[in-house]
Amino acid sequence: MLDEFYRMFYGDDSPARSFHVNATSGLGTRLAPFDFQMALTIRWTIGDVSSRGFDALGLSIAGARAVFGPRQRYVVCVNTIDPESARARLGRLANYVEWHDSTGEIPPWIVSRLDPNMAEGVAWKFAPVPVVPESHVLSLDNDVILWRLPSAIREWLTDGDSLLIAEDVWACHGQFARFCPDEPRNSGIVGFPPYFDAETKLRALLDEAGVCLSSETDEQGLQVALVTSEKHRVVTVSEVSICGYFRPHLLELGSCGAHFVGVNGKHLHFAHEFWDGKRAEVEQQLGLSIRQVDELNTPR
Repeated sequence: MLDEFYRMFYGDDSPARSFHVNATSGLGTRLAPFDFQMALTIRWTIGDVSSRGFDALGLSIAGARAVFGPRQRYVVCVNTIDPESARARLGRLANYVEWHDSTGEIPPWIVSRLDPNMAEGVAWKFAPVPVVPESHVLSLDNDVILWRLPSAIREWLTDGDSLLIAEDVWACHGQFARFCPDEPRNSGIVGFPPYFDAETKLRALLDEAGVCLSSETDEQGLQVALVTSEKHRVVTVSEVSICGYFRPHLLELGSCGAHFVGVNGKHLHFAHEFWDGKRAEVEQQLGLSIRQVDELNTPR
C-alpha cells in the first residue's frame, strides 16, 4: 500500500531525492544547509521498533507530506540501529526524507540525569535537542498519522512564538507531574518556534526537579512541563485521537489524525491486532488526503 501512496503522491517517473546517511558514525550526520523557503521542519525519532512501527512511520511520512507539502523539511532521527537498515525497512518513501543518525547524540547533561535501569527508548527525543533551530520544528511520534491539518497546528504556525503539545486521555507525566497541568497532555506531537532555547529551559527543569528519568512517562512529563510553562497551543483528541485497544484509549480515529498507542512494541499483540484492524481506515483517510492534494495541484 505504501508503494501506492508513493505513486499517487510522487508519480512513477518522479526521481527519488537521496540524502547522505552516515551508517557507521555514532556522532550522526550533518544535515543539509537550511533553506529559508522551508518554513517548517517535521521530525520523527525511530529506533529498533516492531515492523508495524515502521509501517506506521511510512504512513506518518505520507500523511505529513500530503498535509504540509513537499517544500517543507522532513527529517527522521535514527537511534540504536543502522540508518541504512531503517531506510530499507521503510521502502521507497525513505527517499523523501532526510535521515540523521542520532545514536550517541543524547546531550551529556541529559545522560547524567538518566536512571541506569531506565527503560529502553527513554530520552531519544532529545537526540539532538535542536534539530533545525532556524525553523518551526514539529516533532511527531512515528505512530502519529495526520491526514488533515489540526487547527492548533495552524494557529501555532501563525503565532510565530507559541509552543505546541497534544491532549491525552489520561495524565502520564511521571516524576514531573507537579510541573504539569492537571489536564492530560501527550508528547506525541510537540512543536517549537524558530530559535526557541529548549536546552536552557530543560536544564532548569531538571535541576529544579532533582530526579533521574527512569521511564517514558518521565520523558513525556519533562516535555509537557517545558511546553506548558510557555505560551502554547493544544491539539485536541477530537482532531488527533489517542487510539488504542485498552481503555481509556479511544477506539475511533480523530478528524485530522490518530496516535496509535503501543504499535512500536514488539510483543504487544493486542496493540498490533488493533493497528491491523484500523489500517484500512487509515489508508482510506490518507488516500483521500493525497487525492485532494493532487486535485489542487492539477492545472485547470
